Amino acid sequence: MKELAGRLTALDPDAGAAVRVIAYFDRLTEGRAGIEALVRGAAVLAGVPALLVDAERRVRIRVEPDGVRRDRGLPPDPGWPSAALTPDGAPALWLERADATPSVVDAVILERAAGAARLVLDRTRGRAPLDDPALVETLLDATAAEPARLHAARRLGLDLLAPARALATPPGRPGVVPAPAAPGAAEPPAVRTGIGPAVPVLELPGSWDAARTALRFTAEGGALDPGPRVVSAEELGGIALLAELIAPGAEPPPDVRALDTAAADAPWLLTTLYAVTATASLRAAAAEVNVHHSTLQDRLAHAEHLLGWPVRTPQGRLRLHLALTMRRLTRP
Repeated sequence: MKELAGRLTALDPDAGAAVRVIAYFDRLTEGRAGIEALVRGAAVLAGVPALLVDAERRVRIRVEPDGVRRDRGLPPDPGWPSAALTPDGAPALWLERADATPSVVDAVILERAAGAARLVLDRTRGRAPLDDPALVETLLDATAAEPARLHAARRLGLDLLAPARALATPPGRPGVVPAPAAPGAAEPPAVRTGIGPAVPVLELPGSWDAARTALRFTAEGGALDPGPRVVSAEELGGIALLAELIAPGAEPPPDVRALDTAAADAPWLLTTLYAVTATASLRAAAAEVNVHHSTLQDRLAHAEHLLGWPVRTPQGRLRLHLALTMRRLTRP
């Protein structure tokens, strides 16, 4: 390689430098160098600071061209030459060179350093859950061989000795997270999410089945589809049996048809009735929909007239809760 670099340098200095860069990162990779060593190599070879940021895995490393790690905490400049860790991914490795056009050598440094960094991060910090759909699919497939599922779990960065949960999002997209982590605890997710129970890694296919059932009980959360955006299978209890009785896209039961007919007459109806079933009192329901208690009473009287059954009695509230739930379950 040294001889080739020397010959190329005589013909084209950039080509010779590029070959030396390739050889340098190949040696680091073969020696199983750490992520900081790779960023340091990029900075030293380029003669400018190098910055690696992988927010998903909470990695941020900045190294000066003298080899000293020193993070300024500033966001990358979009004008810096950069490279992604994965094909079509977002930029993750930058050379802080804003005063000159990126050279061929810069491009080779970024490409080789980013590729080596990806391998190190995958090996040492695992792949983030939901990152590789094919691996998740294998892990959740009950018919897949056990070694294949264990391999998929390792590649996804899961601890084989710790429990995990399956997730389901529309249109039945699978995911896996370590337990007890689950979306919804800190902030609402962007899409409806069904959460399976926490189980050992090899039992995740069962958690996936439960997560898909839980997904059917979720709602978009708007005026036309009020309800919880996140539902845990462990919290459903016996209500989960309704999913076995009502198939997706089935003919809506009479009470669901009554709800839809009433909602066409009163746009506020669905959100108001959901608040009645989801809060501890009518005053709490009034606060939830931001109306006065007397206004809520007027709305409920009108709703009872449209539906044909009371909604302010224990039995009526149970019937209403079941009707709203069955309305979600009939979703195609």
